Amino acid sequence: MDMKTVRSPRAAAAILAAAAVLAASGPAAAAGGPDLRFERAPVHRLDDASLQRGARNFVNYCLNCHSAKYMRFNRLTDIGLTEDQIRDNLILGDAKLGDVMNVAMRPADAKAWFGVPPPDLSVESRVRGRDWLYNYFLGFYRDPASATGWNNLVFPNVGMPHVLWTLSGTTRLVTAEFADHQSAVGAAIASKGLALVEPIPGGRFAVRTVAADVPGSMTPVEYRGFVADLVNYMEYMGEPVRNKRINLGIVVLMFLGVLFFFAYWLKREYWKDVH
Repeated sequence: MDMKTVRSPRAAAAILAAAAVLAASGPAAAAGGPDLRFERAPVHRLDDASLQRGARNFVNYCLNCHSAKYMRFNRLTDIGLTEDQIRDNLILGDAKLGDVMNVAMRPADAKAWFGVPPPDLSVESRVRGRDWLYNYFLGFYRDPASATGWNNLVFPNVGMPHVLWTLSGTTRLVTAEFADHQSAVGAAIASKGLALVEPIPGGRFAVRTVAADVPGSMTPVEYRGFVADLVNYMEYMGEPVRNKRINLGIVVLMFLGVLFFFAYWLKREYWKDVH
């Protein structure tokens, strides 16, 4: 047998894993494909005040069209709200405290008005991720060529209009061209925000960002705080028991650590006279 061809199972697994990574990233890197760089979402699941503001933002601006059919109003007590606060400030119409966050708009009407029914947002954060959601709300810009008058850097040709534009103000698309991919990526990193690097004809690369045009009722810092609270709540809504699950896991690991000490002590006592 040719010993050069013999590899351990661990080595073979490592080679296969490396090949999978290269297969996934190689074509895009070689082709210099679109490279979307996100601004990090400044959210914290343990910040109850942020979660409460996010719940308010969600009900006022999202729940008009989007449902959250896997989230019940009474779960908001987990973030520090009382049942009276939920009834008085967050429940619209004749919904009950134990009801899920549904909308009155019928799916047939939504399809007729928007082309497709707006998606349910209960677990959108688990599908997209919080950084994607945060940058999505920052990525809208005016586009007269689109049906809604808006487009999005994160979700090109999105059917949803920018419903928060009165808060954020209007934005415009800014494009800068570079001779090579490395220079474009460097410029995108230097922007310290949402940026899209993509190839354009002639072997050049474009860096696309959004810039403020007409100010809204909030400053850019205030709007980012508004979006951070909204995304924080959407992430919480995707898995309301996550904090309890993590805390329970920590307690279990601590218990196992103490149990290991006693088990090890018992083992030494049991085997100390065995030679």
